[in-house]
Amino acid sequence: MKSSPGLFDRIVTVATFLLLSVALVVGLGANVSSVAVDLGGRLWDGYAADLRADPTEPDCELEALDAQLEQCPSGGATPAPPPVPTDEGDPFADEGDPFADPAPAPAPAAPEPDPFADTPKPAPTVNCAALANLRDRCAENWARHRDISGRITPSVRTFRTVELAVSELGKFAYHKHLLVLLVLLGGLQTTRHRAHIALQTPENLVEHQVSQVLQLLAHTVWLVSCFFDWRVQQGSAEVDNPALPVIWGVGLAVLAGVNVLHVFRPPDFEEATPTSPARVLMAIPLYAWMALLGAVWFQAVELNPSGQAIFLHKFVQVPSIYVGIGLYIWAGMLLSQTRLARLAFAVLVPWKLPPNLLAWLVVVLAALPTAYSGASGIFVIAAGSVIFESLREYGARPRIALAATAMSGSLGVVLRPCLVVVLVAVLNKEVTTDALFGWGRWVFALTAGLFLVAMLVRNDQKLAVPPVGEAIAGSGRALLPLLPYAGIGLAVLLGYAWVLGTPVTEHTAAFVLPGVMLALTLWDRRAAASASEGPVASTWTALTEATGESAHHIGALLFVMAGSVGVGGVVERSEAMSILPDDLGSPFTAMVFLVVVMVLVGMTMDALGAVILVSVTLKHVALANGIDPVHFWMMVLCAFELGYLTPPVALNHLLARQVIGEAADMDAVPATSWFHRHEHVVLPMIVMGTALLLVAFVPLLVG
Repeated sequence: MKSSPGLFDRIVTVATFLLLSVALVVGLGANVSSVAVDLGGRLWDGYAADLRADPTEPDCELEALDAQLEQCPSGGATPAPPPVPTDEGDPFADEGDPFADPAPAPAPAAPEPDPFADTPKPAPTVNCAALANLRDRCAENWARHRDISGRITPSVRTFRTVELAVSELGKFAYHKHLLVLLVLLGGLQTTRHRAHIALQTPENLVEHQVSQVLQLLAHTVWLVSCFFDWRVQQGSAEVDNPALPVIWGVGLAVLAGVNVLHVFRPPDFEEATPTSPARVLMAIPLYAWMALLGAVWFQAVELNPSGQAIFLHKFVQVPSIYVGIGLYIWAGMLLSQTRLARLAFAVLVPWKLPPNLLAWLVVVLAALPTAYSGASGIFVIAAGSVIFESLREYGARPRIALAATAMSGSLGVVLRPCLVVVLVAVLNKEVTTDALFGWGRWVFALTAGLFLVAMLVRNDQKLAVPPVGEAIAGSGRALLPLLPYAGIGLAVLLGYAWVLGTPVTEHTAAFVLPGVMLALTLWDRRAAASASEGPVASTWTALTEATGESAHHIGALLFVMAGSVGVGGVVERSEAMSILPDDLGSPFTAMVFLVVVMVLVGMTMDALGAVILVSVTLKHVALANGIDPVHFWMMVLCAFELGYLTPPVALNHLLARQVIGEAADMDAVPATSWFHRHEHVVLPMIVMGTALLLVAFVPLLVG
């Protein structure tokens, strides 16, 4: 139930655009700085070592050293000391006249020196050779200083100013603050428009009021925890990021205020549906359930009022991951503003594929961008609406289109360079990315094959192959409008790689793809206007609509992820997993147990948080029962994906409904049988469930 766009929406959209733009710039800062330094070295020799800062004057005085050297003899040698006279007589000298007058009495002996008196220091002896060397080094330092100063021309100073400014971006110290602001800003839009992810959209006043009150409680318990965390930090000598609890607290207070406003000003439900206790509970957003579960544990059991705030800190501990999720969503929303999907589908039309086979092909092709985005849910949010609408336009049945949308991100999580797999290898030294991705290719082939079989079984259209020449000619004609997009995309990618030193990898994709999509959106608006296809939204309209939609989905997804981190903390702190015996009798028995638990984990947590939880709690069960680590983690990834497709949560379905909107409501679509009515849920479960069983147990049976 989104309200009509107004001034506040436009302000939030602009603020979101600025935050995402800052994230893009600072994310590339380190790479761009390195490229700038290298460019400076190509333009001016010794730029990195000598010219990035004004040289400091040598701390020696050349004139003073020259004056001291003038007192030394030629050659700078130390003069020999004068001979020391002696009082001893010559033993062979004549004894003299024995009748001479006697010698005068000797002078009285000098008094004994006082051992406690200060001994006068001898005058320093000048080492002229060392002084000459010191003078030479001083002269060299001054000559180097004059040389470097002379090479710092106005052009060097201008370049250096820009390069150092870029370098400071690479040292950006506010990544965590940026993430918190992005989460809260997105959460504000999601809360204002009552668009948080829940199992059921409120459809009457009771469901709406209960949903808003529980969200109010969730925001309040987080706010209280942040207040106590701030109190603890105030009494600490060393505080990291003291502003974070304050930012969280202010943002959560604003969200709580929005909930209060919604309670007293509910929307009008023209055709309110009857409610039930189950419907009321399902109308409560997922993150609110997670927040309240954490509150019960930390406030009532541990008596630790700042416990939830501690896990909010853990949520922002690696900000680049979650900021990257926001950037992926932004790129997906920009894609939805272009004609790219429609033009790409037009290339396949001449082959007259049945819609089911086209749905299979789309899911397979979606595996690559999923691997770069890092998790299936992120890709569903980013591209789900485009996939669903394109399949529907092609003629796919609504439930098949929805099933393909929910599964569109499930096949690519085992392919290089998926960030989830990289995180597994980082946290678990028993496995490597090469081994995981090597087996991941086989798991991908298995799931793709199973989904193909499912689509063929459910296909209700005749398989007819058109003349190959005619199909190739038709695809070629449809491909021509895509060539400019391909050229622009390739040019931007090469620009990132060569000019900015940022090739597309699992670590940089989030910062590269939005730039590509921005360029393609600019071109698409111009091309659409010149094609005279009727009224065409302006570039600014496309950017603002994409950014506004991004704010909604960023808030919805990241709030669930923040709550998921808290749930993981409850599981970890409660030590619930420690009651399990390490030895379950056999690898087969242990695998049965682990499969069930991993599916349950996948139903309740996001992939990144779930990997961390499993690494510290359940991994040892697999290793203690003789299960190969690579085999175990391949099973875990498949189980997670099945969990994301399995009710009652079915997160990927919820995310698909989040971006598709009312068209994802299958209740109004006629059905001829129970399977047909629930095909969009059951079919993906059958595919991923079969893949999970094969991945989990076949290696044990044949090994």
